[in-house]
Amino acid sequence: MGLVFIPLYIHFMGIEAYGLMGVFATLLALFGLLDMGLSSTLNREMARLAVQDDKAQEMRDLVRTLEIPYWAVGLLISLIVIAASQFIAYHWVNAENLAPRTVQTAIILMGFVTLFQWPIGFYSGGLRGLQRQVLLNTINMAMATFRGLGAVLVLWLVSPTVEAFFSWQIIVSVIQVGLIVFFLWRSLPHAASPPRFRQELLRNIWRFAAGMTGIALLSTILGQLDKVILSRMLNLEFFGYYTLASSIAMNLYSFISPVFSATYPRLTNLVALGATEEITRLYHKSAQLVSVLVLPAALVVALFSKEVLLLWTQSSVTAEHTHVLVSILIMSIAINGLMNIPYALQLAFGWTRLTFLVNVMSVLLMVPLMIVFTKWYGAVGAASVSVILNAGYIFVSLPIMHRRLLPTEKWRWYLEDVGRPLLAAVVISIIGRFIIKSDWSPLLLIVSLGLVSGGTLFASACAADQLEVVARIKSFMILRRQIS
Repeated sequence: MGLVFIPLYIHFMGIEAYGLMGVFATLLALFGLLDMGLSSTLNREMARLAVQDDKAQEMRDLVRTLEIPYWAVGLLISLIVIAASQFIAYHWVNAENLAPRTVQTAIILMGFVTLFQWPIGFYSGGLRGLQRQVLLNTINMAMATFRGLGAVLVLWLVSPTVEAFFSWQIIVSVIQVGLIVFFLWRSLPHAASPPRFRQELLRNIWRFAAGMTGIALLSTILGQLDKVILSRMLNLEFFGYYTLASSIAMNLYSFISPVFSATYPRLTNLVALGATEEITRLYHKSAQLVSVLVLPAALVVALFSKEVLLLWTQSSVTAEHTHVLVSILIMSIAINGLMNIPYALQLAFGWTRLTFLVNVMSVLLMVPLMIVFTKWYGAVGAASVSVILNAGYIFVSLPIMHRRLLPTEKWRWYLEDVGRPLLAAVVISIIGRFIIKSDWSPLLLIVSLGLVSGGTLFASACAADQLEVVARIKSFMILRRQIS
């Protein structure tokens, strides 16, 4: 929805007003660190308590106990944004066509949007923990449509101003958080007493919440540190190419995040039940699903990055300067994505220390490596550092994890969950690379890349034994013969 409506936002408000949406996104990302791990904690606790007897009262009390400080933090953030609106408008944002007073009004409205948008992540964590993802996705899809289409109508029929845009965002955020709150409380099991604040529940979860806070802080640093360093070391043009390549690679998380969101609460359920065999089965099936979704897409984009960029940007200069960066960064994200299910397993067991310590080491290594590699090899060297660090997760962090969790399953993860789908994807994508030529017509390139992508995905899925693609195909063929 964001991609669809962006051109219309710019058409009605102008590029400077649209740029304020970037300011809003930056503020939300920075203040996201104040989540304090409560969203992930609620996710885990709802999943853990849902499979235990006589926990209805505790579940409802926990939501009430955590939502009070969460709303308090949201109110604090809102007040900070409003109080800082004059400074941001007059000393941070460099607007040429928008009056500072207009910018300040928009920032104040952002503060009110934040107040109601901030708790959405918290209550969404509760619904995910209860495995109500379909309900949550339905709400989010409906509200995304309502938010985008409504904003366009307001800008078109009411007022084509940034103030009107953010006023509409306030209305939609109030409705969205209201719906999610309503359905979360409705999804919780009934209890004899009304929910109440219980301080002792905070003592039970503070270690996990603190660990998640540390991980979130370090992950934010790792995610932004390269851009901070490169913005200083590279000229603006080459930094722009790096930013574009990074944005393309990050889209790979569209395949990773849904699997993680669905797997993590179910693993937590099974850990609470002590169902080791089912934990092992779900762990491998989910890991193979991530491999099948991520590896074919990453390999095709990495091997055909120049063609993809030419088709998308229609700029040979951009494609020439960016395609190598795209190839390196998307493989880095793919390697990182493979570790999402092992990470979900750690969280399901309430073990945050390993990821925290690994991220600390990554931050300490990233700074000198990024500086040295950028001096030697420019933006390509900087991109290579992320591959090195993410490979460390695969070859260092994973073996350490399996010494404690599912100790007999390490080699099965390497060989079956990742190795087989990877080998199948590599074979098909390399064959496609030898056949397809860059000077083919755009239409022929699109069709060819589509065939290679489909073939790579199919081969990788067939190699994943836990997904049973081959068995399902055989069953379908037998059924067809019986019908005919």
